Amino acid sequence: MFAAERGLRVVLTGAMPQFLDLHSKTTKALRALVERSMQRHGLHLGQNHLLAALWERDGNTPGEIAAGLNVATPTVVKMATRMTQAGLLTRRRDDKDNRLVRLWLTQAGRALQKPIEAERQRLDEAVTAELTGPEREHLLRALTKIHRAATELLAGSGGRAQPRRQPRAKTRR
Repeated sequence: MFAAERGLRVVLTGAMPQFLDLHSKTTKALRALVERSMQRHGLHLGQNHLLAALWERDGNTPGEIAAGLNVATPTVVKMATRMTQAGLLTRRRDDKDNRLVRLWLTQAGRALQKPIEAERQRLDEAVTAELTGPEREHLLRALTKIHRAATELLAGSGGRAQPRRQPRAKTRR
């Protein structure tokens, strides 16, 4: 069964690679939209996630933030360096353990919370505007299951996707 949506031919039933292809195209388009919307606030792609982590708990270490965002610590360190230069956060040594560096929001970093959250809400509503409430809920549940499965595959196989084994057919001798 096929459905035509805005020039994309979507297979509603079929092989997983078709899902992966559509998901990849969707991810690229969404990433470009988010990047453009964050640039309006002087941010690079991904910096909004670092800010969100600090809005939730200011004073985290780069390692704590990296673990929460599922990225490598050097990624957070590099991002934090740029954001420090932009005046959005500061780095300070931990009071109890001088080996640790903690990231703290500046007033400018705190001031971005409402506009960034509003921008993300507008974008979320715009890309899901054609979905009904139940369709949106179903999509979120399905994506949660897919995310969980992908995360489990990564954890269990070192990043190599492993297809589920099919039961062997019994043969007569």
